[in-house]
Amino acid sequence: MLPSKVVRHKAGRFLPVILAGLILAACSGQGPQTSTVNIQGPVTASSAYYLQQAQQSSDDSKTDWQLLAIRALLKEGKYPEATQQLSQLPQQLSETQQQESLLLKAQLLISQQKTKEAEPLLAQVKTGSLSQDQLARYYSLQIASAQGRPSLSLLRTYIAQEPLLKGTDHQANIDATWQTLTQMSPQEASNLVINADENVLQGWLDLLAVWRANAQDAEMLKSGIKDWQTRYPQNPAAKTLPTQLSQMQNYTKASTSIIALLLPLNGQAQVFANAIQKGFNDAKNGVTAPVAQPAAADATASTQPAAVAGSAADPISAPQQSADTTTQPQSQPESQPESQPESQPAAAAPASNAQIKVYDTSSQPIEQVMQQAQQDGATIVVGPLLKSNVEKVANSQTPLNVLALNEPEKIQNHPNICYFALSPEDEARDAAHHIWDQGKRQPLLLVPRSGLGDRVTNAFAQEWQTLGGSTVMQQRFGSTSELKQGINSGAGISLSGTPVNTVPAEPQGVSIAGLTIPAPQQSTPDVVSTSSGGGVDAVYIVSTQDELQLIKPMIAMRTGSRSNISLYASSRSAQAGAGPDFRLEMDGLQFSDIPLLSGSNPGLMQQTSKSFNNDYSLVRLYAMGMDAWMLANHFNQMRQSPGFTLDGNTGKLSADTDCVINRKLTWNQYRRGEIAPAN
Repeated sequence: MLPSKVVRHKAGRFLPVILAGLILAACSGQGPQTSTVNIQGPVTASSAYYLQQAQQSSDDSKTDWQLLAIRALLKEGKYPEATQQLSQLPQQLSETQQQESLLLKAQLLISQQKTKEAEPLLAQVKTGSLSQDQLARYYSLQIASAQGRPSLSLLRTYIAQEPLLKGTDHQANIDATWQTLTQMSPQEASNLVINADENVLQGWLDLLAVWRANAQDAEMLKSGIKDWQTRYPQNPAAKTLPTQLSQMQNYTKASTSIIALLLPLNGQAQVFANAIQKGFNDAKNGVTAPVAQPAAADATASTQPAAVAGSAADPISAPQQSADTTTQPQSQPESQPESQPESQPAAAAPASNAQIKVYDTSSQPIEQVMQQAQQDGATIVVGPLLKSNVEKVANSQTPLNVLALNEPEKIQNHPNICYFALSPEDEARDAAHHIWDQGKRQPLLLVPRSGLGDRVTNAFAQEWQTLGGSTVMQQRFGSTSELKQGINSGAGISLSGTPVNTVPAEPQGVSIAGLTIPAPQQSTPDVVSTSSGGGVDAVYIVSTQDELQLIKPMIAMRTGSRSNISLYASSRSAQAGAGPDFRLEMDGLQFSDIPLLSGSNPGLMQQTSKSFNNDYSLVRLYAMGMDAWMLANHFNQMRQSPGFTLDGNTGKLSADTDCVINRKLTWNQYRRGEIAPAN
């Protein structure tokens, strides 16, 4: 047993240690402590939580909680609150806090569409001191500040961001990189100057070349991509293909053994249906020239709806039914030509073995026609033509693949339906791209006071804003007699416009690495006019040929002959019978039309125009029929592979994500009495 003195001595030795530990523990629970908040990591809670933590924290950690709260507020779209919290940050920040605050301030500015003000802040960021999460956000901000404009710098930013991402964010990066590449023209892509060590970027450019060389042949494209993956095994796209190319890898050709062609074979729309059917049959038989006179290119052509007469196949409304319409759909194999030609036409491709069954949609409800086509074993439906019937088919949940020859008022995305229409809206969207590509930024639309004018105006304005343009101006004109009164009085057309008030298409924001940047919002400018020194630099005219002959000189009366305003017109004014006097009067004006009527195939154009008595509206519908055959035979590629294109008789054809077929038209210009390609 130890002496009591020894016990007391050892106890005395341990007591200071215990007391010191208790004192330290008490201090740690009451005094300030080093913050363990990670402001360089992801935000996982709500702004309310972070703000509460900031209120309850000491000075050492309060700023970190504030920074996290600001990030959460921005993520939640609460920009005024985020602005207030940013203003309350202390002047003295640590290096880590300073870098985070720069990112947050830049994000707020970009969210407010102030990209120019955000760029200097992003330039101050020291990327070497950022975490991977911060770097991914930094690159997302750089991407957002580019506002979708494809460039070498944007490609490099995507490539730098890619290794930092996982899951859906990584796939989004791959897809966005590919989209940026495909938005570049072949010339722009070939003119890129890259460094010798940029192997990843070189791989992307080579993949683009493979795609462009083989886009028309699915099997060749598959082989080309496989070879590319062998040559660039470390490229991120070799491991994770862009969604578009992945879909094309899994592409299987749609069956076209039995094609149901749904058209109104009686009534007011019969003349249009006959032109489409003839074009469809000629394309099926592999001919490049018409083989017979059209079935109904007679006096009834003069009764066509005004919108159709001027702009090809406007979305056609249901006509009044004829008294002698049949009660059963007409089902017939289209293997026989309508009549024997005097000479053998040139062949564009071997005649197909597909069986075409034609159904008359004017004879009974479209639901019954679709059911009959399905019972007859149809593998794909081409049609119907009338807008009301297209809407019913879109709502029918049919299992058949459908290439509708019109668009419903509201597009519905179905995996088995594509929409192909020759409409004024389609032309207006193409005009927006053409005018934008020519460097014009302040267009004015000169359109009739009618429903046609409303539709063209809305379509152009929505597409213009999608391209990044400001609000479009519009000006309306009345009848031909009103225009004549204006020219007789010397009033002219002043080109004073009012803003187009239209609901834009759903904007696409940027959302990568947990950071969401809304799409740019367009401001509404005041009324401008050339007569008062305004900034209109382009005028898109939608008029008939007779109206255009009055409108162009009336514009010159007010703007003068030296005006630098460029004039553009739709195909509505491009009709047969425009002689040398008209071409001289229109000098300088650019106009759009389908390739067939723009000289892509002179022999076919000449013979087809003759067959339809120089009615260009019917020629355009004939060309639509030819393209409908081609689209039906590439249905799955158009449906499954966004970016897939075909060179058609009605334009360069491509499909958007809803499988609405878009057409890039041919643009020509009147020059010294001749028609030449527009620059």
